Amino acid sequence: MKLTAIIVEDEETSRQILKNYLQKYCPNINVIGEAANINEALVLIRNTDLDVVFLDVEMPYGNAFDLLEKIGDINFETIFVTAYNHYALDALNAHASYYLMKPISINELIKAVDYVTDIKIKENALQDEVIVSKTSNISGKITIPQQSGFEVLNTSDIMYCKADDNYTEIYLNNNKRKIVSKTLKYFEDALSNSSFARVHKSYLVNVNEVVKYQKGKGGSVVLSNGKEIMVSASKKADLLSYFK
Repeated sequence: MKLTAIIVEDEETSRQILKNYLQKYCPNINVIGEAANINEALVLIRNTDLDVVFLDVEMPYGNAFDLLEKIGDINFETIFVTAYNHYALDALNAHASYYLMKPISINELIKAVDYVTDIKIKENALQDEVIVSKTSNISGKITIPQQSGFEVLNTSDIMYCKADDNYTEIYLNNNKRKIVSKTLKYFEDALSNSSFARVHKSYLVNVNEVVKYQKGKGGSVVLSNGKEIMVSASKKADLLSYFK
């Protein structure tokens, strides 16, 4: 699958090295533009239909995070390329698909491009269509603790779970909500065989209730009750693997 890309990097030598690597080792990447600062990048991004942006962090007139904030709604994948590893957490919070350290490892570059390509193949196949889960609706049960004992829920009745520090809010398809003194990780493990996907650090969704996937900043899913939940870039590939 061919992907259109731009390189945002203030050093001309670094831009040329990355471009040469992409041409030689990642032939499915079509670099259609380059930018030396965030102002030039902003013009390119707003006027070009892009699949991926290779983005340096430190640049004139601001940094990569300033650029992403100015763009707002993002419908491309972002691969950070930087000499500073202390930006890794910020990159994760900015929904980066991959984080490459300078000097660039060719193997890591290929992994990054393969990862983004896989996401784009699945994303383009889905577009904004109503999607059908490959997994069957499992009519299992789960117990949630209460002061007087425990309550039994059908897993199929759970729409999604939301983290709230050491508590989890469970939203059911009858518009009721349960609050349980267990972490979201607890429910992720407990529901691992029941068609639930961790789409964000704060959300676990029943994939059988997903009716739409939408591109955007990391993407989002819409559930059958109309609830839209953002998807982290690091979780996108796992989510899309549930669907055909």
